[in-house]
Amino acid sequence: MNFRTEISLKEPLEKIKTEDCIFSIGSCFAQEISTFFTKGQIRNLNNPFGTLFHPIAIRNALKSVMENRIYTEEDLVKFNSKYISFDHHSYFDKSNINDALELINQKIREAHLFLKKSNWIIITLGTSWIYEEEKSAKIVANCHKIPQKHFSKRILTSFEISDALQDIIRLVESNRQENVKILFTVSPVRHLKDGIVENQLSKSLLLAAIHEIVQMHDCCEYLPVYEILMDDLRDYRFYKEDLIHPNSQALQYIWEKFSKVYIEENALQFIHENFSIQKALEHRFFDENSQESQDFKSRLKEKILAQQKKVKHAIFSDVLSINL
Repeated sequence: MNFRTEISLKEPLEKIKTEDCIFSIGSCFAQEISTFFTKGQIRNLNNPFGTLFHPIAIRNALKSVMENRIYTEEDLVKFNSKYISFDHHSYFDKSNINDALELINQKIREAHLFLKKSNWIIITLGTSWIYEEEKSAKIVANCHKIPQKHFSKRILTSFEISDALQDIIRLVESNRQENVKILFTVSPVRHLKDGIVENQLSKSLLLAAIHEIVQMHDCCEYLPVYEILMDDLRDYRFYKEDLIHPNSQALQYIWEKFSKVYIEENALQFIHENFSIQKALEHRFFDENSQESQDFKSRLKEKILAQQKKVKHAIFSDVLSINL
């Protein structure tokens, strides 16, 4: 007797390799996936504009990154002693305008170079709801806690979402590496502040647009993260206390489902060995100068050196120079 509706992932035409570069952008779930790659010592870059939720914001951010756009004072507004960009997450808000511009432009430069060599682009859409600033009629990525009276709220139409996704694909193709893959996901995080019914409508519009786009482009695939949490893990024990965000157990489960299908066997073994090293690095002895501690560190250093020989890019270099 089955008590779960387990979801099986379709085998992709291409799989992630050890030397691949992975660019991820979108909602906070993009950050969660990026964290696993970072721990596994796979080259990746996540959200150079901070967390983004809707397809218009993601498209605009990718366009700026690919054009290596330079933000100036005219691109920022001042609110409550902070200089902010409506294209960015509040992480970039600064009390000094030069600090804000320096951080924004530094992240764009880094992302521009990384995107050129990326083999995979993971895009996580969070919502179809958008806010437009009343004064400029600009669709913003984040309201930065500015009072809602300064914005009008509406939901994107299916045509607007499809157009944004098509623009994203065209941007990638104009800058693409050979065999680059775009992996679309929909965040399982529910936007309950919009309302339960409104959240379902929002997610449905995203899902419908993605499935339409994926069928039209060979470089695109869909990863059913949303369905895994909503159907396979249909229980609140897989959520944090807010009953909205997936907890560590759910994220680990989704990662395992994803990695077994989308990551090449040798690369996955490499990642798992690095996970083990990362866990060992967190170990602490009562006496760090003891023989037991020194022997442990010596064995760990040997493992890291062995892992470093498997790839061309630098891994654990900061650890060897500081801790071991």
